[in-house]
Amino acid sequence: MLCKAGFGRSGKALDRRWEQLLGDTIAALATAVGEAGVSVVRLSGPEAVTCAARVFRCSRLESLAEGRPRRVYHGWLLDGPGGRRLDDGLAWFSRAPHSFTGEDVVEISCHGGVVASRLALEAVLRGGARLADPGEFTRRAFLNGRLDLAQAEATIDLVQARTGAAFDAARRRLEGELSRRVSSVADRLLGVMAEIEARGDFPDLELEELEPPQVSRELRACMEALRELLAGAEEGRLLREGLRVVLAGRPNVGKSSLLNALLGEERAIVSAVPGTTRDVIEEALVVEGVPVVLADTAGLRESADPLELAGTGRTAAALRQADVVVFVIDAGAGWLPEDEAAAAALPKTPVIVAVNKSDLRRWAPETAMIERIAGGTDVLEVSARTGQGLGALRQAIARAAGVRRREEPMLGTVRQKHAVERAVASLETAAAAVEGGVSLDLAAVDLREAWGALGEVTGENAPEALLDEVFSRFCIGK
Repeated sequence: MLCKAGFGRSGKALDRRWEQLLGDTIAALATAVGEAGVSVVRLSGPEAVTCAARVFRCSRLESLAEGRPRRVYHGWLLDGPGGRRLDDGLAWFSRAPHSFTGEDVVEISCHGGVVASRLALEAVLRGGARLADPGEFTRRAFLNGRLDLAQAEATIDLVQARTGAAFDAARRRLEGELSRRVSSVADRLLGVMAEIEARGDFPDLELEELEPPQVSRELRACMEALRELLAGAEEGRLLREGLRVVLAGRPNVGKSSLLNALLGEERAIVSAVPGTTRDVIEEALVVEGVPVVLADTAGLRESADPLELAGTGRTAAALRQADVVVFVIDAGAGWLPEDEAAAAALPKTPVIVAVNKSDLRRWAPETAMIERIAGGTDVLEVSARTGQGLGALRQAIARAAGVRRREEPMLGTVRQKHAVERAVASLETAAAAVEGGVSLDLAAVDLREAWGALGEVTGENAPEALLDEVFSRFCIGK
């Protein structure tokens, strides 16, 4: 917990700026601005109840400060201390340390709406609070030891989740699954370092000799645990950021029809005239629990038309950014030289071959053709008109991107992934040194670097600049 001496959850001195700011009482809207049934104004800080009591008059109490924590009180929100009634609503409060931030917290609920929300927040600020910075509520929770940095990042992932799978993964991180996994490895490393340093610092103690093979086994076990986390990092990124899937192929093979069929609505213009699609059309959908941006692109072919050339240029740019490419072929026309030329333009990205219009003709490209397209990949017969094969196509997209339902915790951010990768690299160096006969004291230097990298995941060793970057991604009321 935060103490008056200015020390945070890890025991190190806080940045002077934050030591001063934690003495403030902050306020912000905890609900989105717009038409709604209710707006909630949240306050946190040492004077949260006092500030709220100045502008919230309880109907059955002399003052909100006389109330009991975690009880809801009806009353009227004033436009300022001693001012006129602005709105009626409800208020409740929690006392430190039993709140999200670890400080006194008050929430005032009033009528929703753009104007009502703005007036309510202005009233609370007149009561003595200041407007919170982005992510300041969660940052205070972190500094006061209510949650670690991985859990703090999970709160923003929870808010921004676009699918049930992304929400569930963020919820599990918020509950501490990832933190416990990382901390378990960090504690094992700390134990190894303590054993090594004890023998160096206290040579007179009759300690059992530490055998290098024993140390090596422990380091390899730690590396294996971290590699298991890294194995799910890409899926964690996809759940958070989404998957980019590009429909590509020569003109008039049914890419736009396939886009519409996957979306279940007429989004792209469909025409028998080749070259109708000139721009990249992007739409969002969910595939196997993963948010997907599906892009329909201009057909790949040689052309002297400036507009068509611009379209194919944008197609090439979309292909470079794709996580998965669905290469569409027309079953009715079979394999044409234009297909061969279009396939040559594909990037080194997972490719799925979709043989469209299979309801008109049963045809599949030869194995040699598939090898030229993607070195062997899924080949699916689909029909945008009848819906044949669309379910299998969705599953193939998820499979090509490496998506699978994981029960173990996943790394939530690129920052966490890089920290774990640094830890693994340092452990590799330390293990190689131990196995090569290098002094354990020297190997301990790399162990400490690995331990420090893992501490960045949970925030134990996170510098203030990193904390500023993390919390700047939050909205003001979180």
